[in-house]
Amino acid sequence: MKDSFKTRMTVLAQAVLLSIAGSAYADDTTALEYASVSELSAQMERNELTSVALVKHLQARIETLDKQGPAIHAIMELNPQAIDIATALDQERQDGQVRGPLHGIPVLLKDNIDTADLMQTSAGSLAMVGQPASNDAFIVKQLRDAGAVILGKTNMSEWAYVREMGLPHGWSGRGGQGKNPHVLDGEICGSSSGSAAGVAAGFAPLSIGTETNGSITCPASANGVVGVKPTLGLFSRSGIIPITRLQDTAGTLTRTVQDAALMFNALQGVDASDATIDDVPVGVDYTALLSTEALSGKRIGYPVEYLGPDGRELQPSVEFTQAMATLEAQGATVVPLKVRLPDIANYFPVLMAGMKHELPEYLASRSGLSIQTFQDLIDFNALNPGPEGYGQQMLDAINKLDMSHAQASELFTAINASFKEAIDEQLTDHNLDAMVADADGFSQFSAAVAGYPAITLPSGMTDDGIPTSLFFYGPRWSEPKLLALAYSYEQASLKRQNPAFQQP
Repeated sequence: MKDSFKTRMTVLAQAVLLSIAGSAYADDTTALEYASVSELSAQMERNELTSVALVKHLQARIETLDKQGPAIHAIMELNPQAIDIATALDQERQDGQVRGPLHGIPVLLKDNIDTADLMQTSAGSLAMVGQPASNDAFIVKQLRDAGAVILGKTNMSEWAYVREMGLPHGWSGRGGQGKNPHVLDGEICGSSSGSAAGVAAGFAPLSIGTETNGSITCPASANGVVGVKPTLGLFSRSGIIPITRLQDTAGTLTRTVQDAALMFNALQGVDASDATIDDVPVGVDYTALLSTEALSGKRIGYPVEYLGPDGRELQPSVEFTQAMATLEAQGATVVPLKVRLPDIANYFPVLMAGMKHELPEYLASRSGLSIQTFQDLIDFNALNPGPEGYGQQMLDAINKLDMSHAQASELFTAINASFKEAIDEQLTDHNLDAMVADADGFSQFSAAVAGYPAITLPSGMTDDGIPTSLFFYGPRWSEPKLLALAYSYEQASLKRQNPAFQQP
């Protein structure tokens, strides 16, 4: 009887927490937890809000909803120095020294991004727990210089979903199983699962994720937020645990397109230690083209069929059909396309070879860890399987792979060129400003392999309360135009919804 009573009380307590989160918060867009950067900054300028008060508010919310209640498990750990940082930034504001739009604004970082503080950088792996990184990643330095408060690290699919085939998305040995804040047993996707879920749940207005292929796109779609994957090389990869620089990039996860553009302004810049791209644009104002009229007169292509051995004809969802109607209502011409899919026979071995050679290089930059080689990692996992008992099939396969980094680079160059050509021929042949797709996976995959920029943003909700999304992509360095097109659609549709924390 006591156990039954305790169970009922636990369920009741969770129901109360969910009621607070799903009712009082979910419909109140002016609440601090769902406010935009511009709204928060305006309150700080009017002395109605301090960075310290905002940080404390979000910390309390994380304790209530991430660690208790629905237990989203989006946050790996909070930064114990966040209040001190916010205090110093509030003092700067009082002294008339405002660094920019991100001054005093909390930001979450995926757990594969180095911070030279008291937090771990582990890629979700218990094998990586030890001495914190000795240097900030380049993009972390940029965020600190812009006045952002590093609030904490987010959970992620362990090793960016490169541990074992078939593991649940959003799970890591260190962070546990992440949940989708809209529907708690829904797909959270990965590997930037916590970065997307944390923003969706109102734990911070801004977060950073990383993508090799789909790791920003998919969680942004699943969690109903705005995810932007830049052109390969626009953001520095220094200080980020790699899969491979052949395709890795950091990217943004936010609740609005404008907030993403503000982050792009802060994160652009040339990193001499990551000089793999020699024509990176600098000094760009990524907010300059944002306009509700940006879609007017534009030609936007969308796939109706994919051609090739893995191709198929597409059946558009209701939400995608509605999104196309919104684009047309905003003055765009939408053009149906039959899109060619290049061969990907060598693609995955190439990425895995990249990780085999690049991860040990990263490990050599860290001290105080229990592993320094791929074999060390394999051995650690074998001795420490964890309560779930998950395996490491993919890590084993990578460790045994016989392909040099030079061979991988050569093969990837050819694959990358074929995907660029496939996208470019559509843009050129149909005189398109950009392309757009449903969350079909094919377009997302193509943009990632090509190294082209892409934006995922909410397009609605299914009857089951699952977010749907629209995916804009275009040629190299087209981020300003893509952000403008996405902003115009966003403002016309207003499809993003705060999560209901719906129980299974």
